[in-house]
Amino acid sequence: METPTSTSPTLLDRIRNQRLTTTFALLATLSTGILVGSVLTHGVSGKEQAVNSSDAKPLAIPAPSTLSNGFSQVVKEVGPAVVNINTESLPKQNARVHRRGQRPPQGDDQDQQQGDMQDFFNRFFGGQGGGDGDDDGNPIGGERRALGSGFIVDPRGYIITNNHVIDKADKIYVRLSTDPDNGNDNEGRPAHVVGVDKDTDIAVIKIDSEKPLPTIKLGNSDGAQVGDWVLAVGSPFGLSQTVSAGIVSAKNRSIDEPGPSGVSQSQFQKFIQTDAAINPGNSGGPLVDMSGSVIGMNTAIFTQSMGSQGVGFAMPSNTIANVYNMLIGPEHKVVRGSIGISFQPTLSSAVGRMYGFTNGVLVSTVTANGGAARAGLQPGDVIVSVDDRKIKDGDDLVNDISARRVGSSVRLGYLRNGKQQTANVVIGDRAKTYADITGGDNEENANPQESDAGQNKLGIRVDAIPPTIAQRTGIHSGVIVTDVKAGSFADEIGLGKGAIITEINKKPVTDLASFRTIVNDLKSKEDVVFVIHNPTQKNSGNSYVGGTLP
Repeated sequence: METPTSTSPTLLDRIRNQRLTTTFALLATLSTGILVGSVLTHGVSGKEQAVNSSDAKPLAIPAPSTLSNGFSQVVKEVGPAVVNINTESLPKQNARVHRRGQRPPQGDDQDQQQGDMQDFFNRFFGGQGGGDGDDDGNPIGGERRALGSGFIVDPRGYIITNNHVIDKADKIYVRLSTDPDNGNDNEGRPAHVVGVDKDTDIAVIKIDSEKPLPTIKLGNSDGAQVGDWVLAVGSPFGLSQTVSAGIVSAKNRSIDEPGPSGVSQSQFQKFIQTDAAINPGNSGGPLVDMSGSVIGMNTAIFTQSMGSQGVGFAMPSNTIANVYNMLIGPEHKVVRGSIGISFQPTLSSAVGRMYGFTNGVLVSTVTANGGAARAGLQPGDVIVSVDDRKIKDGDDLVNDISARRVGSSVRLGYLRNGKQQTANVVIGDRAKTYADITGGDNEENANPQESDAGQNKLGIRVDAIPPTIAQRTGIHSGVIVTDVKAGSFADEIGLGKGAIITEINKKPVTDLASFRTIVNDLKSKEDVVFVIHNPTQKNSGNSYVGGTLP
C-alpha cells in the first residue's frame, strides 16, 4: 500500500505566491491610473492648437515723455565733453639685465628719494595687488595700463583730469564719446601733458583736433549746497559714458592728516563729498549740478572692497579753475606763496587758553632764511591777522598766503607772550620752502633746463661727475647718467644708468651747461652718438652707443 504524498505548499512557496499577488495588484493599480488619466486628458495635446486671437489688442509704444527731474537733459548737454582716458606704462628696466642684452655700466648708485605725494589711486582705491613688481610697484616684464576719465574745457583740445590718472604714464590716449568703438583696435587719440599739480591732484592734458571739440562749462563750487542734486559722469571700470546720481553730502572735507612735521602734502585738497556712486575709472570725470555746470572733479572714494560705498570726493571747481589757469601759463606749473612756517591743524582748547588766543595759528616751526624767519617770527608765536584781517585758523592762513604773488609783502599781526606785535613778511615760493621744511629735494624745480634737455629728448637725467668717481676713473670732464626712463630713446639704444658721457656727436661734453647746449640743438630724425665710459674702471677707454632720434 503506497504512502500518500503530502500536497500542502511549503513556506517558501507561499512567500513566492504572495509576492506575485502583490506585484499583480500594483500593476493593476497603475493600469487603472493610466486609464483614468487618459480619459481626463482627452483632447489635450502638446502640439500648438489653432486659437482665435482676433479679440487680442496689439501693444502700442507710447510717445517719449520728458520727466520732470531733468537728469537726461543734463546728461545730453555734458556727455559729449566727457572723455575716456587710458594710459600705458612700459615695463621698468631690470637692474641686472639691460633691454638689449647689454650690461649697463655699474656705478655708485644711490636709492632715489621718494618725495612725491603717495599715489591717490593706491591710497583710496586700494591698488590692484598681486604679482611681483619693481621698486615702484610696477609689474616686471609687462605693460601697466590704467583707466580714468576727464572733461574738455577748451575746444582746442585742453582736458582736465586727475594727476593720478596719468602719473608715470609713458603713453596717454583719449577717446571721445563720438569716436568709434572698435575695442582694443582703437586706443584713442594720443595726448600729451601740459602741466600737473600734485598738491591738488590736478592735471591738464591736450589732444590735437582739426575741428573744435565740445566743451563743458565750469560752475562756482561755492554755490553748491549740502543736499543739492549732482551727477557723476565718467568711465567706471572702463564703461564709458556712465552716469550716477546723488546729492552733495558735505563740503570742505579733508581726507588726509598732516605728517609728523605738521605739513600736509594734501593741504590744498578740500573736497566736496557726495553719495553719487564713484568707482575706479571715475577719477577725473566731472561732478555736475542740475544746470549742467561742473562743480567738482571726481577724485577719490573711501572703500575697503574697490567698490562704491556712498562716500565719494570731488575737487571743487573753483580750485580746478585756479590751478588750470596756472598750468596753461608759460611755466606750466603752479606757484604758491609761503611765509616759511609750519603749524598743527588742530589744537585742544587747553592750548589756546595757555597761550592766550581763541582764533589764530600757533607757529610750530620757522624755516631758516624764509620770510617769517627774516621778519623775526619764532616758534610759539600766534599769528592772528594778515593785513589787518583776522585769521580764523590754519586753513584760512594758508588760503590767503598761498594765493599771493611770490616776492610781495604782507603785514602779519601776531602774539608773543600775550603781547600784540606786527611784522612785514616777504612771500616766498612754497615749493622751495616746503622742501626746506621737510629736508627733501624738490625734484620738480631742480635744474628745469637740464630736465627739459635730457628728459624730453633723450629720456635721461644727468649730473656732474661725483668726486669719488672722478678720482677712481680719472675722468673729470663730462656728466654721469643718474636715471633712464623706461622705453625712452636712451633706453632703446642701451645708454644705461651710471654711464659717464664725454661726447655727443663728436662735441665734447665738459659739464652740465655744455650737455644742455648740445642736447637742445638735437633734432628729430637726427643720428645721435654718445661716447661713454664705465664709472667702475680707470682708463676704461671709449664706448660708443647711438641711434636715430625719434
